[in-house]
Amino acid sequence: MPENSEMFRADCASRPLLDQISGKWTMLILAVLCKTPLRFNEIKRRLEGITQKALTQALRRLERNGLVARRVIPVSPVAVEYSVTPLGRTLQKPFAVLYDWTVEHRAEIERAQKTFDKRLAK
Repeated sequence: MPENSEMFRADCASRPLLDQISGKWTMLILAVLCKTPLRFNEIKRRLEGITQKALTQALRRLERNGLVARRVIPVSPVAVEYSVTPLGRTLQKPFAVLYDWTVEHRAEIERAQKTFDKRLAK
């Protein structure tokens, strides 16, 4: 990536999307939805630690960006199902590479964190 890349500029149009894609829950939400469409509560059950508010906000951002589709199921009570769009599915491969990188380098990162924390505690 070139040093003068537009993405470093505050007014770069892609920055909000990069923020969204790199958000805390984005990759995990897309990962569970890539397998099969799911209802809200099922997504919440699968993503340990996510709050209802955080999931709602993340799903809205993903839907707004065209990465997730929301479908209302006309049953009683009304249900909502979420699925990954074809555009969202294009993130599957880069996210898999990122996940593999975290598995491969986890021990190194943990050592670096311990070293940093020891230095900070002095």
